Amino acid sequence: MGTGIKKLEVSVEPLARDTLQERVYRQVAGLILDGGIAPGQLVTIQGLAEAFHVSAMPVREALKRLTAAHALTIVSGRSIGIPPLTLERLTDLRNVRIQVEGTATSWAAKHIDDKTVSELRVLLRQMEETTQSGDTKGYLQSNRAFHFTVYRAAQSPTLTSIIENLWLQIGPYLNLLRESGNYVSSNAHHKDIVNALAKRDCDAAAAAMASDIDDAYSVLAKVLG
Repeated sequence: MGTGIKKLEVSVEPLARDTLQERVYRQVAGLILDGGIAPGQLVTIQGLAEAFHVSAMPVREALKRLTAAHALTIVSGRSIGIPPLTLERLTDLRNVRIQVEGTATSWAAKHIDDKTVSELRVLLRQMEETTQSGDTKGYLQSNRAFHFTVYRAAQSPTLTSIIENLWLQIGPYLNLLRESGNYVSSNAHHKDIVNALAKRDCDAAAAAMASDIDDAYSVLAKVLG
């Protein structure tokens, strides 16, 4: 005996991946990663909505995702800011980053092509130039582009997504490295990374990335201490 229920057959267009909410999320995440929202600086949903020329809804949803990822936190009332960084949390992030980003760099050495190596050398020159000129924002943008060019070369979107979450938590504090001279030593590590990748040397590439992460940790630990 039939149930009288007819199976619904519809033709549904695939949803656009680049929705307004996703674009707003990417914009706010970019601000965090590039130092546009620094530790101690507060933002509001309305302020970001006005800056992006959108309604409050996509901003609210984007901030909800970033708060869940521990990239932002509610400071007071409607004000949102970068969560405070304790030495314990910094140490945990350092340990995880060395493992995860080291793995990505090792995998990148297996898959990287000459074109990507050339792109990394261009970004390295940009970092050296912005270090000399004192352009912190320019340095942070080139530094992020450099690292994620390496991570994407690992050809693992899952691994890259994990690393992005880690960077959302540590990225804002890379501003604090400017006065320490770390940018200069970091560029030396970046050069070692590129050279190792060019030779397809997995172990050397991972070790150079670990040294870059560990040096930044040492400076930030002193600042926090």
